[in-house]
Amino acid sequence: MDTETNEIYHAFNKSIAGYKIFNNEADFVRMKQILKYYQLKDRPSKFSHFMKNSEVQQHGFEDCFATISTNKEKSFQIIAYCLMPTHLHLILRQKADSEIFIFMSNILNSYARYFNIKHNRKGPLWEGRFKKVLIKTDEQLLHLTRYIHLNPVVAYLVGSPKEWLESSYKEYVSLNSESSKICKFDDLLNIRAETYEQFVEERISYQRELARIKSLLLE
Repeated sequence: MDTETNEIYHAFNKSIAGYKIFNNEADFVRMKQILKYYQLKDRPSKFSHFMKNSEVQQHGFEDCFATISTNKEKSFQIIAYCLMPTHLHLILRQKADSEIFIFMSNILNSYARYFNIKHNRKGPLWEGRFKKVLIKTDEQLLHLTRYIHLNPVVAYLVGSPKEWLESSYKEYVSLNSESSKICKFDDLLNIRAETYEQFVEERISYQRELARIKSLLLE
């Protein structure tokens, strides 16, 4: 089904058979670099080729990405994200019709190639085609950001969303440096860091209890 320009989606995918696909900081960093790179509308090459460039090898991804991305248009606006050991959540606004399919294909395939080469494995890494849900209101969007930022807390990986480095939460509460930011949300959400932090953290107990009840119902 086609998707339209400027629509906002919650995009989600998980690993095949619950396989752990983010095993260490290098894996998380790789996916965050892929997300940054494939936002760009006109890219110099595939991400894997870009990473093999001698300039990138010498100066690192961030410096070289800053150079190529200056004044470049983006096909996608990443509003929020959370990377979990077995799955990922993204909130995206596309800048052209049906771009979400191209973007998701690029990032999922790029990470799968990296992971399979690293672990000398073959075959699919993701469960299947990604799932997407259209976000229709600002209220839905705000509550969805809280839901995905609380994912690692609900899973008891950390006690507070601040402790999970693999999501956009720190961007929302102004704890990330400008160069490390992936998301843009200030044109959509009128929030202050302190207010947002309270909005998210006051929901921890409720969301954990809700997850526990759901798991009991499925047993």
